[in-house]
Amino acid sequence: MTQVSIDEFPVPGGGPYAITAGPDDALWYTLVHSGQIGRLVPGGTPSNHRLDPASGPTIITPGPDGALWFTEYRAHRIGRITTDGAVTGFRLPECGPFGIAAGPDGALWFTATATGHIGRITTDGRITEFPFPQAGAFPSAITAGPDDAMWFTMNQANAIGRIDMDGQVAVHPLPTPDSAPVGIATGQDGALWYVAIAAGLVGRVTPDGAITEFPLPDRAARPHAITPGTDGALWFTEWAGNRVGSVTADGTIEVHDLPTAGSEPHGIALGPDGAVWTALETGALARVSLGAH
Repeated sequence: MTQVSIDEFPVPGGGPYAITAGPDDALWYTLVHSGQIGRLVPGGTPSNHRLDPASGPTIITPGPDGALWFTEYRAHRIGRITTDGAVTGFRLPECGPFGIAAGPDGALWFTATATGHIGRITTDGRITEFPFPQAGAFPSAITAGPDDAMWFTMNQANAIGRIDMDGQVAVHPLPTPDSAPVGIATGQDGALWYVAIAAGLVGRVTPDGAITEFPLPDRAARPHAITPGTDGALWFTEWAGNRVGSVTADGTIEVHDLPTAGSEPHGIALGPDGAVWTALETGALARVSLGAH
């Protein structure tokens, strides 16, 4: 068992949801309930940047332009915030944007849960929409794959999707029915890793579409997000289990209880300090530092 230490840091604002490392050696996170973007340099004092209080900022990611980009789920916008706090918003049709990630083409790619399309926005705000072949798929998280394409979860279609830079989509159905995949990330092994919130499992998809599933010890844990760590493993949150966990390339899974009961871990990311950080929706960030095996 890997020895870890977990420390929690309360942050102001409502509902830390997603988290990422910025280009300024700080953690940036969305505050979905209070309509803010938070910033914390590890060891420092958190600060918030105000958005529309009802905008529902959701996923946040570093952009290719040195700024942070995020989705505003309830306001149907893509947001951009510079490291000194200047905010710009780009209005979308009513589509429920959720996932967002930088692509290999220098643009940001996002998912539209309500309309089921994949979108692309350039750093100067030009938006392209790519229609989706399957209605009601509820595309959720998205990430850049190792193959110059974007990979995304299809939460209500029980599949993983791939879209290339020309907008061509391939769909990979998942083995376990109704598994509801949410988080997805590219692993150090060159595969895509996802978590299935309804089935309580972690999955691995190779770029050619071969899928392997690894059930969690607690199938009711409701895993939500996943990210690569520095230890060769992928780290994930268990929203209902109140845990963080790790999975190695061969499928070995370990889980670790969070200190505070009912803390609702959602987003997870590798921090600028080499630790794994997770956003706890009840009002804190948790730092997971790795010890020896």
